[in-house]
Amino acid sequence: MRILFVASEIFPLAKTGGLADVCASLPRELAAMGHDVRLVLPAYPGARAGLEAAGPQIPVQELPGVGCIPGRLPGTGLPVVLVEAARWFDRPGGPYGDTRGRDWPDNAERFHGFARASCAIAGDRAGLGWRPDLVHCHDWQTGLVPALLSLEGSRPATVFTVHNQSFLGRFDRAQFAALGLPAAWWSPEALEFYGDFSFLKAGLVFADQLTTVSPTYARELQTPEFGCGLDGLLRHRAADFTGILNGIDTEVWNPATDTYLRQCYDSATVAAGKRANKAAVQAELGLPAVGRIPLLVMISRLVEQKGVDLVAELIERWSDRALQWALLGSGELQWERRLEALAAAWPERVAVRIGYDEGLAHRLEAGGDLFLMPSRFEPCGLNQMYSQRYGTVPVVRSTGGLADSVVDVFAAGSGAAGTGLVFDAPEAEALATALERGLPLYRNRAAWHALQRNAMAADFGWRRSAEAYLEVYRRALAAAGGGHG
Repeated sequence: MRILFVASEIFPLAKTGGLADVCASLPRELAAMGHDVRLVLPAYPGARAGLEAAGPQIPVQELPGVGCIPGRLPGTGLPVVLVEAARWFDRPGGPYGDTRGRDWPDNAERFHGFARASCAIAGDRAGLGWRPDLVHCHDWQTGLVPALLSLEGSRPATVFTVHNQSFLGRFDRAQFAALGLPAAWWSPEALEFYGDFSFLKAGLVFADQLTTVSPTYARELQTPEFGCGLDGLLRHRAADFTGILNGIDTEVWNPATDTYLRQCYDSATVAAGKRANKAAVQAELGLPAVGRIPLLVMISRLVEQKGVDLVAELIERWSDRALQWALLGSGELQWERRLEALAAAWPERVAVRIGYDEGLAHRLEAGGDLFLMPSRFEPCGLNQMYSQRYGTVPVVRSTGGLADSVVDVFAAGSGAAGTGLVFDAPEAEALATALERGLPLYRNRAAWHALQRNAMAADFGWRRSAEAYLEVYRRALAAAGGGHG
């Protein structure tokens, strides 16, 4: 199968979150299974600088000022095409906003242009000599691609994946008019969305098949609580909507070979390996090197969605307990300041690092005893999978991909299959109760090591997910052949 991935970020050329990891790892797995996979990404300055084997720019005749730069995704050999348009993508800051985090005011124009260029590539009108059977689009930035392709007489099949439905790509009617989109699309059956229009809705309406990043999140998105105003549309398209749990890169995240660690280990040597890495990360963070005190770690965006407020409340409530806390992340200023204040108040118990440090993230996974993910919603989540692979017991709220990837050790019938601690309510009290259940296990070394080995035995590689996507692709091809759209 010839498959074109269209995404606004792909690791390592551009990354703000898990979307970039998925759009690197899934294509690599599909290519390993024998499929012809190519990627398309905007030509941000960092992407241009990182592209391997870059060829000369090829003008896209139907889009003045837009060109394609072919090359390779670093470390993979996968073909990548960067959509070059200096007026849209050659600017400082991130993919979606300036250096202060404010959205670019012309994002509708930027990603409409990216969509049109992607359609030219898909229709072999960009001078690349290749045409896909299927185009796989990701999140709102690519939502117009299935819509625009639906206007073409001969088109590839389309699949649209929602990674986080809370980002709608919502713009006003003036911007709709400025893009020159078909007037008929300004309707509740197409792109119109409560007086505005939504790029995300475009993908959900026009793609042949829809997916999201976990089975539980797929069910949640069909409810008013999580659907962000699109739950009715997703219920209408339920037969075309599949939740597929993301995988992780098991080469990058492998405690047996991880070069960031003080000491590598596997499930047979987890006890000694964790001790060495815990001592190392305690020293790095300035925490007392006490081995038998549980080290609770969190790596996260510091926003309420991730439950950072629950963790902060619990740190305060349990300030007199023999526990250590280590938190890495950045986000809203109020949470950054609150966590820094906690670290200043109890420096022997709490360590906080604002920002992101890939090496420290690996060392926290290896040195931590418990990993906290008390998210209010979590489409998939990756850190709970990394944690299990590193024998760090995840403590998660039962939502989205967390519910699909962590088995509560105390759940009736889970028996030896337990891999973590799971709670239901998005409240500090519920998080506390989960930890109160788990901490006695930590003091029972035999039980704790058994739980760690269970977690490390879980399979979160991409092969199973890739096979599920191929089944969705086959359904999309059948639908496109039947004239969908």
